[in-house]
Amino acid sequence: MSLNQFNKRAALRIAAVSVVLAGISAPIAWFMATESAEDEVVALAMEESNRFLRHFDAVDMNGPAAAEHAREAAETIAGGIFDIAEIYDQAGRKMAEAVTEAGEQVESQLPKHGRPSYTKASYESLQLPDQRWVLRVFIPLRGHDAREIAPVTGYFEGVRIVPAWQQQAIQSAAFNVALMACLAALLCGATIYPIVVRLSADNERKAREVLDSHISMMEALGRAIAKRDSDTGAHNYRVAWIAARIGEEVGLSGSTMQALIAGSFLHDVGKIGIPDAILLKPGRLDEAEMETMRTHVALGEEIVRGIGWLDGAHEVVAAHHEKWAGNGYPRQLAREAIPLSARIFAVADVFDALSSKRPYKEPMPFEQVMAILGKDAGTHFDPGIIKVFEKIANEIREQLQDSTEATARTLLEARIRLHFEM
Repeated sequence: MSLNQFNKRAALRIAAVSVVLAGISAPIAWFMATESAEDEVVALAMEESNRFLRHFDAVDMNGPAAAEHAREAAETIAGGIFDIAEIYDQAGRKMAEAVTEAGEQVESQLPKHGRPSYTKASYESLQLPDQRWVLRVFIPLRGHDAREIAPVTGYFEGVRIVPAWQQQAIQSAAFNVALMACLAALLCGATIYPIVVRLSADNERKAREVLDSHISMMEALGRAIAKRDSDTGAHNYRVAWIAARIGEEVGLSGSTMQALIAGSFLHDVGKIGIPDAILLKPGRLDEAEMETMRTHVALGEEIVRGIGWLDGAHEVVAAHHEKWAGNGYPRQLAREAIPLSARIFAVADVFDALSSKRPYKEPMPFEQVMAILGKDAGTHFDPGIIKVFEKIANEIREQLQDSTEATARTLLEARIRLHFEM
């Protein structure tokens, strides 16, 4: 994936996450802000009601003047902070009640409850059937000792109808908090995006540097093999390019194509371990020498397995001398048991060997080369790969005609840039 494509995908994903976070955080912030505003209103109401209750000595419902004190406190509280004020004695019996005109309108809509017996202050937030919003407060009274460990001497219950102006103020504050949470989520996404893009660019640059070093190592190994084998090195570039072209026609891509290119370029890497007397012998090798020569496959396997990023090249290195009919070496694999990359390479390797000039032979005519490949389809080569190759053989011949090592390298580099995403 190119950096521009990554940037677009990163932008879309970060934007989507930011919108989702904004959609989640805004309602949560609204709810929390509303709850906080309610808590503030209730806290103020509790504080004021306690102050009035203590002023009228209506916190201990056991004395002889308790009922009178409770009535005075309830009447003072109702119409101020609360629309309904009720005071109960220690046993939960109602001592006094005061209700405003607005309180009378909502009293019948309030849920009923039994005698109070709670020990901690609390409140309810209710949306009544007529859509009015009320806060219902429950406060245990503890005489003149207000500590929670003191015994409960009575109960106060108040109902406040939240006025429109206060509802609007609470909703406005909640909306502002929700909006800030929404904007914070979007701003966070906008801030993260350039950081992600910069980190991605750094990672891509480092990955390319590592890939460049890997490809340079691959080329160095290939040149070392070619020099030991009295070749110019052009063969490795050509067969890797031809194999890549066949692989493209077959539909290979990604790591599979990368493994095919690396394996084709390094197919004879094991020849580094073959003695010069055998590797450079001008005449025909005897059977013992051929056995030694065949060990280059196992040597090559050991080399590429020791280099982590070349593990994928193992299939071509290990099986490039296997034959479709099962009479190749070293494992006598047959048909589909031979890895696809090795079957592709076998066609590329023989085509280039027959078509190229070597110190010991002239290149064969194109028609003769194609005839040999066609004749060996089903014995040496995978017939399906031969059919694919026949479609692009003319193009390959034209591209490689009179090519030098430099031109062959240029062709391969184009495939590397394409398939290694450079």
